Amino acid sequence: MRALITGGAGFIGSHLSEALLDQGSQVLILDDLSTGSIDNVAHLKGRPGFEYFIDSVNNEPLLAELIDRSDVVFHLAAAVGVKLIVEQPVHTIETNVHGTEVVLKHANKKKKLVVIASTSEVYGKSNDVPFREDADLVLGPTPKHRWAYACSKAIDEFLALAYWKERKLPVIVVRFFNTVGPRQTGRYGMVIPNFVRQALAGEPITVFGDGTQSRAFTHVGDVVDALLKLVAEPRAIGQVINIGTTQEITMAALADRIRELSSSKSVIKFVPYDEAYESGFEDMPRRVPDLERINALIGYDPKQTLDDILIQVIDYFRKK
Repeated sequence: MRALITGGAGFIGSHLSEALLDQGSQVLILDDLSTGSIDNVAHLKGRPGFEYFIDSVNNEPLLAELIDRSDVVFHLAAAVGVKLIVEQPVHTIETNVHGTEVVLKHANKKKKLVVIASTSEVYGKSNDVPFREDADLVLGPTPKHRWAYACSKAIDEFLALAYWKERKLPVIVVRFFNTVGPRQTGRYGMVIPNFVRQALAGEPITVFGDGTQSRAFTHVGDVVDALLKLVAEPRAIGQVINIGTTQEITMAALADRIRELSSSKSVIKFVPYDEAYESGFEDMPRRVPDLERINALIGYDPKQTLDDILIQVIDYFRKK
C-alpha cells in the first residue's frame, strides 16, 4: 500500500507512519509543523519507502502530486487541542474546513480512498452516553469559541459523506476519543501529558473545573491498528466510526493515579474553567464511545489499559 498522511509528523500521524512502514507500505507525509514536530519522525528518516514534505495541504499542486502517488490518504492534519482552539478560533475553522475541502477535491479526481480524522468533540453537550455514531449532535452557542472545533469537524464529516454519496469518492470518517501515548505533547491542552509533566516536576497538578468530568483514554497503538484494519474493510466505506475505549475515569481520579504511578509529591490544584480558558467556558461532562459498529466491522478490541498508557507516558517524559 502507498499511503499519504497529512499531519504525518503529528502524534497520531507519526505512529501511523511507523506502523505502515513496518508492514511494508510506502509512506508519504505532508506536515507544516504548526502542531507536529520533525522529531516525531526523525527515527523514520532513511527507511525504505519513507518520504516527508514540510508544507501545507494548501499547497495544492504538491498535494495533488502526493495524492496521485498514493492508494489511500489519511487526512489527520487539523488544529488540535482545546487551548489552541479557544485562543485561535479563526485558525481552527480555516485549517479544518479548508484543509479537508482541498484533500477531498484532489482525491476525488482519481477516486482515492480517504480516511477523515474527526473527533468525539462533535457529540458536543449530548447526555446520551455512550455516544453512538447515529446519535444527535448537541453543540453549544456560536459565541462560545470552544464549540468552533466541534462544528468545523462536523462540517468535515458532512463534506466527506457528501463526496461519497454524490461523487462516489470512497471515504471513511473516524471519530477519535482521547487518543494518548508516547510523543503526545501537552502544549495545546492535552491532559495526560500535562499531568505527567507536572507530577514529574513536583509542580501542582492542575485539574480544570471540579474534576468530576470523565474521559475514556485510548492508546495510540490501538487506534493505529484499527485504522489499518478499517482501510482493508470495504464495509467501512461511507461510514462514521468511533475509535476509543469504554474504560472511563474522572479527571480528579486521573490526577491521583498519575501522582501514584510516578511516585510524585505534587499536590492537586483545581482551577476554574474561567481561569484556565475563557469566561463562560463549557465542557463535556462525559465522553465515552459506543463501540458496536467498529466491533462488527473489524472485531475491534483495544489491548492497552489505562495503567499501561500512563506508565508508558511517564517513562517517555522521564527519558526526555
